[in-house]
Amino acid sequence: MTPAIGFAGFSGSGKTTLIEQVIPYLKQHGLRVGLLKHSHHDVEPDTPGKDSYRLRHAGSDQLLLATPHRHILFFEYPDDVDREPVLEDCLAQLDHSRLDIVLVEGFRDQPIPKIEIHRPDYGKPLLYPKDTNIVAIATSEPGKVHPVPVLDLNQPASVAAFILTWLDGTKSTLEGFPPARE
Repeated sequence: MTPAIGFAGFSGSGKTTLIEQVIPYLKQHGLRVGLLKHSHHDVEPDTPGKDSYRLRHAGSDQLLLATPHRHILFFEYPDDVDREPVLEDCLAQLDHSRLDIVLVEGFRDQPIPKIEIHRPDYGKPLLYPKDTNIVAIATSEPGKVHPVPVLDLNQPASVAAFILTWLDGTKSTLEGFPPARE
């Protein structure tokens, strides 16, 4: 399985923005980057009236839309089933032979290594005191001292450098993840 590192934080903390800024730095280092984003909102990534939309709504449970530039895999669940996605199931759907790392946004409570995104001025509590899987904090107040590495939220190159160092450390572990801190 490809090493995965999460980005965890409260809504509006800047997870998506940071990931968007970090990906190009990882790509510059030759990494093939996968991304898994969890959303609590229902989205429609297809265009009503198009063939793929019509076929999905005709009743297919899975649909793979393949084009010369991308593939899109849809899984449809019955309307009466309100289920949260399972991280392991979502990760299993990725083609790991084409990836060096998977960045995970959301899935905040899952036991994977995570970088916490924290903005003290938002008034939300830190997550790391209750989550031993947080391996670093990216914050708008990088001068504060914490028992995990503190990264400057406004310096995506340094966050990417941390991820590269972390990823290098995963090569020596059996499970693909560094041990959680004590």
